[in-house]
Amino acid sequence: MVIKLNRLSSAHAFLLLDLVVGMGLLVLAIFPLAYTVNSESRLFRATYQRAIAMEIVDGEMEILTAGEWLSCPEGTHPYAVTARAAANLPAGQFELTRTGRHLRLAWTATEKSGIGTLVREVTLK
Repeated sequence: MVIKLNRLSSAHAFLLLDLVVGMGLLVLAIFPLAYTVNSESRLFRATYQRAIAMEIVDGEMEILTAGEWLSCPEGTHPYAVTARAAANLPAGQFELTRTGRHLRLAWTATEKSGIGTLVREVTLK
């Protein structure tokens, strides 16, 4: 069996090849953009969570320096916060360390989240 190609089928073949090459170039351009969007999303989430943690730690430190520190025992112990925004934080814990008139309030993530540890320290007069 002999297949004869006419002009019309070779034009279709060229058009199909052009379409395949164009789709390949499009895929090569889209994959790096998709990766960038994903990494930017993770960065924005970490920045948002860090801002929340800083606001909570700063607010709790203000409460402690206003006189609440007198009811806290000496040493290091977990610190319970009542801020509803803490629900937006990744798993972690707040920890208060009191040494005399020196207070240290820290939030530490229990798993790697890109936020790190946030610490506020104050020495009361």
